[in-house]
Amino acid sequence: MTFPPRSLVLTAMALCLASPVLAQEVPPAPAPQGTEAPAPAPAETPAPIEAPAPAPAPAETAAPAAEVPAVPAMTPDQYINNPEYMLDLDLSTGGRVVIQLYPNVAPHHVERLKTLARAGFYDGIKFHRVIDGFMAQTGDPTATGAGGSELPDIKAEFNDLPHLRGTLSMARAESPDSANSQFFIMFQPRFSLDHRYTAFGRVVSGMQYVDAIQKGEPPAVMSRIVQMSVAADNKPVPPASMLTEAQPAAQADVSVDQLNAPIKR
Repeated sequence: MTFPPRSLVLTAMALCLASPVLAQEVPPAPAPQGTEAPAPAPAETPAPIEAPAPAPAPAETAAPAAEVPAVPAMTPDQYINNPEYMLDLDLSTGGRVVIQLYPNVAPHHVERLKTLARAGFYDGIKFHRVIDGFMAQTGDPTATGAGGSELPDIKAEFNDLPHLRGTLSMARAESPDSANSQFFIMFQPRFSLDHRYTAFGRVVSGMQYVDAIQKGEPPAVMSRIVQMSVAADNKPVPPASMLTEAQPAAQADVSVDQLNAPIKR
């Protein structure tokens, strides 16, 4: 038997040892035309500081929030011209104002005014803030704008009733749920109040007595509610002698002759 030359053996051994190294240096095959090679996955980075934190998962043992009992919605035939849902305001400006209430949109506000009216709360209360061309506000026994009844505040019942001339709406403080006993009647439309204050009634007769309320913040002489009642209670209009109010001190009339008269020494 003949053996290959020694040089050939050594060459073959060198090629066998180098082939794994060469295989590691071979670049990957190019992707087929029309496709892109997947990009390498980027290293994980922290979330931006501005990103909101995820909401915590609710505790499995937490009790559900208590729901306020819903008041069944009323249909117009149940409250329109129904004396139980109408107010009589006898004003010191000379007569009776009749207001139609809307329990279909603000049942709790309607019930609050009926409750306070039947308790005599509003009798004698003054209009402490009256802005000409805007509204007349009352319902504060202190006539300062800071008072109310002893009943708890009412949650807002914002609705789609617009603030038109004659609209009855509830006054409140900064919180939407701070209405108590103060209310206002609109002289002119103000749609910027819609969905921000609870409208729940409108004057249907006697608007001329609202127009005659003394203006000012506060007025020099405050007009007042002589009597406020639910129409179903059939309270008579107070005598005319009660539906009057004091007038500001009259200024002495000065005639043209007096203005042109010589100064007396």
